[in-house]
Amino acid sequence: MTWDGVPWFTEGGAEHSSEVARLLAYAAFGGAEGIVGSGDLQVRALSTPAAAVQVLPGACAVTNRAPGSAYQSYAARLPVAEQVPIAATGVAARSDLIVARVENPYSYGETWPNPSDPKVGPYVFTRVISGVPKTTTSARQIRSGDSAIPLARIDIPPNTSTITQAMITDLREMVSPRRDRRLYTTFPDDLSTLGYSDNQWHNWPGMARWNIAVPPWASQVKIITTLAGFRMTNANVYASMQHSFGGILGQDTDINDDQGRMIRRCTVVIADSFGIPASMRGTVQPLFLQTYMHRSETGDVSVDGSTSIICDIDFTEAPTAEER
Repeated sequence: MTWDGVPWFTEGGAEHSSEVARLLAYAAFGGAEGIVGSGDLQVRALSTPAAAVQVLPGACAVTNRAPGSAYQSYAARLPVAEQVPIAATGVAARSDLIVARVENPYSYGETWPNPSDPKVGPYVFTRVISGVPKTTTSARQIRSGDSAIPLARIDIPPNTSTITQAMITDLREMVSPRRDRRLYTTFPDDLSTLGYSDNQWHNWPGMARWNIAVPPWASQVKIITTLAGFRMTNANVYASMQHSFGGILGQDTDINDDQGRMIRRCTVVIADSFGIPASMRGTVQPLFLQTYMHRSETGDVSVDGSTSIICDIDFTEAPTAEER
């Protein structure tokens, strides 16, 4: 017999192997590994810093790296926060890697000790791999055969026994981050001009405004707005444009044109990357453009029927570092 004789799922009292069950998990996770939710398994300093850190609750997928274990994954969860001790340093600094590791002695080729109770294990642990290079970002860099995912690296100065948040580098990755990308377009019906003015921000052009539904899982957003056929007249132009999204202001994009009085057109691109605070998730937020006309030049800017305004909004999910 060359196949694993019992595929998932077969009736009649057939006994399914653990390998086939882990194959199902591997397929469900798309062959990836990492945390399940964006806030899962954060490594945090204690509220009163001490010689320990806290790993917050969460769930994860871990690829089985035992010999002959291709296409197998473990699904594991930490239902309550766990406190993990960290040894003090001596005269030299030290970096420790915090990992979630599956230690399954029954998987072929593994050498982990048997648990005291095979029914409840435990078979998954938070482990501290001490004394790793300060450039370490992956468990496989240190122990390539371990079924483990990195959670954080702690870079501890010399003669230190208290771990602060500033020493902790978050290394979590998401097993299946979600994404929602949408395009919004608008085309001015009539000429709209913002003239040389008062060194102040104006909500202009007025038609470049949208109410955006923020996904409840989103932790980051990239916004790119393109104004094709942007019009300049009357004199040299020096202006700035920026996004305003839910009260968060983006980076300024300058428009600096010295072609004089003739009517001319250009393409303007405004791009930003924002973190989404928890208070904004699952809400509807206004997105619009603001324009600032500098007094140093006296030209005007406008949009009209020959202008296209395209807004590309890309929400993504990534590990967050917020208290749960």
